[in-house]
Amino acid sequence: MAALTISLGQHSDKGRKPSNQDFYGAYLPSEPLRTTKGIAVALADGISSSEVSREASEAAVGGFLTDYFATPATWAVKTSAQRVLQATNAWLYAQTRQSQYRYNLDRGYVCTLSAMVIKSTTAHLFHVGDSRIYLLASNTLEPLTEDHRFWASREVSHLSRAMGASQHLELDYSSVSLSVGDVFVLTTDGVYEWLTGAEMAALIHANWGDLDAAAEALVAAAIDNGSDDNLTVQIVRIDTLPERHANELYAALSTLPSPSELRPGSELDDYRIVRQLHASSRSHVYLAEEVASGEKVALKTLSTELSQDPASIERFVREEWIARRIDNQHVLKAPAQERPRHYLYTVLAYIEGQTLTQWMHDHPNAELASVRPIVEQIAKGLRAFHRLEMLHQDLRPDNVMIDSHGTVKLIDFGAAKVAGIAEEVNAASDDILGTAQYTAPEYFLGEGGTPRSDQYSLAVITYQMLTGTLPYGTEVAKTRTRAAQHKLAYQSALSENRELPAWVDGVLQKALHPNPHKRFPALSEFIFELRTPSQEMLKRAQLPLLERDPVLFWKGVSLVLAVVVIALLLR
Repeated sequence: MAALTISLGQHSDKGRKPSNQDFYGAYLPSEPLRTTKGIAVALADGISSSEVSREASEAAVGGFLTDYFATPATWAVKTSAQRVLQATNAWLYAQTRQSQYRYNLDRGYVCTLSAMVIKSTTAHLFHVGDSRIYLLASNTLEPLTEDHRFWASREVSHLSRAMGASQHLELDYSSVSLSVGDVFVLTTDGVYEWLTGAEMAALIHANWGDLDAAAEALVAAAIDNGSDDNLTVQIVRIDTLPERHANELYAALSTLPSPSELRPGSELDDYRIVRQLHASSRSHVYLAEEVASGEKVALKTLSTELSQDPASIERFVREEWIARRIDNQHVLKAPAQERPRHYLYTVLAYIEGQTLTQWMHDHPNAELASVRPIVEQIAKGLRAFHRLEMLHQDLRPDNVMIDSHGTVKLIDFGAAKVAGIAEEVNAASDDILGTAQYTAPEYFLGEGGTPRSDQYSLAVITYQMLTGTLPYGTEVAKTRTRAAQHKLAYQSALSENRELPAWVDGVLQKALHPNPHKRFPALSEFIFELRTPSQEMLKRAQLPLLERDPVLFWKGVSLVLAVVVIALLLR
């Protein structure tokens, strides 16, 4: 299996300046970090008017290369890098504000930054200031960044954006699809202002076998041409690219054979099967116990029909991968696994309890007071997903467990979307993997999900717990155009047979809106308003039915007219 490999050349020189205020670096981690986080390259250029800009450059590059790789593997590259750089920017700005240069930012902790993260088959570029990133195209260099420089005159200019220059960092981001042989050049203005793109390309080609020598040649040529600034060059060549996604757990398990049919008493590695807990077309779940300790676990195997499908195997293995990374009492956990496995299966914590489906069957007339605590616990589990840039995407009553202590836990993460994995080659597709009646309408339009999509699924469950029915019946899955979704008619949760405040219906209707942008901005707002209605919801609940729910009003009018017509005909 091919892996991501690069060749790297770097060189920096103070030139004619008394000191070098540039700083540069790269981190090429080994596996599995190279797959989950990628390779990072960065350079920074201090400003000549500041005596502390060298410290700023070093902090910007060093902080980025260290802290980026400490972010969760579930986060997307863009999220990880931006959060790290924003934190570094805030630190630099605070250093200036606390120093003697608080009223003169041009002498403070300020620098430019150009950084690149190469993950899978994509290069992610981050840029602020006037250092540059180029792509070598044949015999010239194509700039991939724009200079953030304001020209007061033909001779006078200053940086309009930089690290540490403002409390808020305005960072440019772009991404480039990679091919083997691509060459990127990161450089400061001490080099590119004194060499043409053609000259730089020629020097790189002339030193193709030694990129360090190529970087030195670029710096030397710029000095010979009269450069009076610090000079730094980094050259990155893509040598090989991965063929597919392979996180450490997937790589360890995907080549293993599926176990033969398991029965009570069967032994699989260090586990003994007690009984089958669940079976579906996708997987089989067994109650098992560890032979040595007697600890109960849920052992899951992939169905025979899917055991040869790479995408199904990846989704199957991902559940345990996710369970190891979310530490939340409302999300199913995976026990630590130290012994090698000889078959394809996953091991998850065993929950003694019942599914929400069973709870709903036992509580057909559930009151709002008993529904709220369950919904709030589900929301806590979902927010643990969202904080790590993950979506559950298959939230339904069968995937919610309530243990013997009343603690609610989310299970079955096979359909989950992980931003950090979605960036990798051949990650799971955007096919609809959830259950249709709980799936947000945007998925049926081919759009990607967001945390508001999980909010919709939770609102469907809440509605079902309170009414015993679904807000749109089975119509959502049939609407494959935006126009059709606009025609979806929300069925009010208010009923003569159940006591439910009118404002609760307004909260549910908002969370269940077909347009995700018209739902609650955050899941926490939906949960909060289920207990404490806003003035907007209270006012809405007091509106006449014609304004609150025009469709229901006219249905009622039509029914009354129909009854009148029938009565007149009978007379």
